[in-house]
Amino acid sequence: MANLLSDDSPTNLTEFSVSELSGSIKRTVETAFDHVRVRGEISGYRGPHSSGHAYFALKDDRSRIDAVIWKGNFSKLKHRPEEGMEVIATGRVSTFPGSSKYQIIIETIEPAGAGALMALIEERKRKLGAEGLFDASRKQLLPFMPKVIGVVTSPTGAVIRDILHRISDRFPVHVVVWPVKVQGEGCGHEVASAINGFNAMTPGGPIARPDVLIVARGGGSLEDLWGFNDEIVVRAAAASEIPLISAVGHETDWTLIDYAADVRAPTPTGAAEMAVPVKVELEAQVANLAARLSGASSRQMDLRRQNVRALARALPSLDQLLALPRRRFDEAAAGLGRGLERNTIAKRHGFEKVATRLTPDTLSRRFSDWRNRLNERSALSDRILERLIDRQRARLDRFDATLSAVPSRLTAQIDRSRDRFDALSRRAESAVSNDLRRARQMLSAQERMLQSLSYKNVLNRGYAVIRDENDKPVSRAASLLDGQRIAIEFGDGRVDAVTGEGAGGPVAGSGGASPKKAAAAKSSVKEAKQRSPVSDNPPPKQGSLF
Repeated sequence: MANLLSDDSPTNLTEFSVSELSGSIKRTVETAFDHVRVRGEISGYRGPHSSGHAYFALKDDRSRIDAVIWKGNFSKLKHRPEEGMEVIATGRVSTFPGSSKYQIIIETIEPAGAGALMALIEERKRKLGAEGLFDASRKQLLPFMPKVIGVVTSPTGAVIRDILHRISDRFPVHVVVWPVKVQGEGCGHEVASAINGFNAMTPGGPIARPDVLIVARGGGSLEDLWGFNDEIVVRAAAASEIPLISAVGHETDWTLIDYAADVRAPTPTGAAEMAVPVKVELEAQVANLAARLSGASSRQMDLRRQNVRALARALPSLDQLLALPRRRFDEAAAGLGRGLERNTIAKRHGFEKVATRLTPDTLSRRFSDWRNRLNERSALSDRILERLIDRQRARLDRFDATLSAVPSRLTAQIDRSRDRFDALSRRAESAVSNDLRRARQMLSAQERMLQSLSYKNVLNRGYAVIRDENDKPVSRAASLLDGQRIAIEFGDGRVDAVTGEGAGGPVAGSGGASPKKAAAAKSSVKEAKQRSPVSDNPPPKQGSLF
């Protein structure tokens, strides 16, 4: 029994290598399942690989099968795979010998029924809505009167003819059509490229940049309108800088581009009506506004004319306007003379106040100071000049002693320098002499002026100055008392006297007058008192000596 079960027992089974067995299984599977349709839920989908192929799995509640879509087929798919999407995949089953796995190679894919499509639309709507692509704050206002309208639709359908006909009836403007497929594979990519292309146009370019866009298509089933539910189309519509009108299908048809567009139109014809106003209505409105403006202008002009007339009647006459300025001018002219008189009196008082401070004694002291200062400066200049001459002479003597050993060819130059020095010395002496002479002449002139202004010249003409015991001038007789000692100054000297009758004999004057002259002066005073006794009215004040 053991021998029968040993490995060395002969057998009639064919021996295969691993590669041969794997290849045989691969051919068998591909032959038996060369074209199959599988219904299941997409699982593990992460988008296309860097190579362009898509790898995921199809599963149901009990089993799972790997799936792959090659790069060439992936770009042709009408419906792109999404995670959790229930689909019907058409393709063939193959094996991968390297890992003993089998997979389905998908050629086409489609949602599993209309309910699945609606569920996919709702899921995509929630996703894009969460990103804010459908927010009302992103919506733009349509221009009231666009100059250029861009239309994204099929160039051969009835939609473009309806749009052009409606625009030409309402308000003819320039229309730019971007032809695209509106159904089938690649529809979404072409519509998104058209929207992005219109936005990429530059103003003033060879093709006019539209002011508003219309994305239009006629009615159809959910599958026919599926291209306008693509995510790429929705994102392009939301990112459009040009206001966009969505007119896809009939009024009851809704696609995701309707939520992302700035305005949704129920039909393509309705989109044309939203894009442009009615020209006839605008012309009628403009005519109505022009008539109202003309009437308002006329009424306003009449009102302004009445206001001007009323204001003209309220304006005063020219005499009334000039009465107040004329009165002010007369008052100013009348007060000008009084103002000049008061100004003259004020100036005279100021001059007299200054003149009281200007006395002969002040001038004498000032002239004496100037004379002493001039004499000091003259003596100082003489001493300075003498020192300078002595210093230059000593310097010249040193130069003579130094240059005595100089050759004879320098003798002429030394003589010229000595002559120049002598000339400068003479000029300096002459300049100093001239300065001293001018200073003496100025001092003499000032002294003559002082003598001419001195009150002693008045005394030499026969007048006298009465001074009290404090040597102050007496200007009124009433200010003297009987028996008061006074001094009378004449042009040639002074005489002392006593006021009143019966006073003592005269005292020798300080000016060196003789006793005879003093007696004569005393008798003159007595006679003057007898002839003109002191009255209650004081004599007039002595005038200025100047």
